[in-house]
Amino acid sequence: MIDEKNTDKKKDLKSLLIYLALSFGLAWVWFLVFIKPGETWESIGSYKQSFVALGMLFPFIANMLTRKITKEGYSLKGDNPLMLGINLKDRKFVLYIMAVLLPWFYTELRIGLELLFVPGLYDPSYYMELEVENRELIIYPVAAMVSGTFFSFAAFGEEAGWRGYMMPKLMKLMGKGKAVLVGGIIWGLWHAPLTCIGHNFGTDYPGFPYVGILKMCIMCTLMGMILTFITVKSGSVWPAVIMHGVHNAGPSILAGFANYDNAPDGTVAFWGIVAMIISMGVSVMICVILEKTLKR
Repeated sequence: MIDEKNTDKKKDLKSLLIYLALSFGLAWVWFLVFIKPGETWESIGSYKQSFVALGMLFPFIANMLTRKITKEGYSLKGDNPLMLGINLKDRKFVLYIMAVLLPWFYTELRIGLELLFVPGLYDPSYYMELEVENRELIIYPVAAMVSGTFFSFAAFGEEAGWRGYMMPKLMKLMGKGKAVLVGGIIWGLWHAPLTCIGHNFGTDYPGFPYVGILKMCIMCTLMGMILTFITVKSGSVWPAVIMHGVHNAGPSILAGFANYDNAPDGTVAFWGIVAMIISMGVSVMICVILEKTLKR
């Protein structure tokens, strides 16, 4: 029995390493093809940005290729499934509702805390610089939630890989707690080429790009807790896809009043991490409470 368990772990580790090699290798090569040295996310323009964004599909592609190489197959049910089904029974529909609403909650909370910690960020007319009318700003979170839900193209590419393959393997190898931490760091480092060109946090901050990579690892770990939770509880990657898509759409009203150009150098880099940890931490607590509710 012990030998069988060790054999299974070795197989899972081998499969995981193959998956990570493909995920990082294919994506990073893709990013390097379209991004020349010295270019930033803004300077490459929307046309190149669209092609670079296709790199978000590689975690899913790596999932498919790894299953082919390891002969794990493409089962929708049973052991090691693709988790592409949808089940709304046993209150699981709540997870889909949460996937839509939670990104709005923690985004507003994060920006609200940043405005509290760094009052200089507040600019009552900043939304005008964004070429957004006041009435449009009010309904923007709804528009972001709708677009994020129905146009989660890039989010599917990531979640069908990270939550659909990497996390189940990590949890088998080291348990849920360590898996979330290790998985979050892996996910954050995978974004490093994009973070280095300013896709996530820009380029004008102290400690660029290392502070940005660190911040990305922290964010991916905290967000990964929630995404893993809703994936495990629902038995499907779709709630994670929806939440990731809505997160990327950035649902927020307060964003129209936070002008980061007004902040002293380095201030937001520090307080932004603090605000992110608090807002995501509160969201994780919501998941803990929800888990108890779903057990009833």
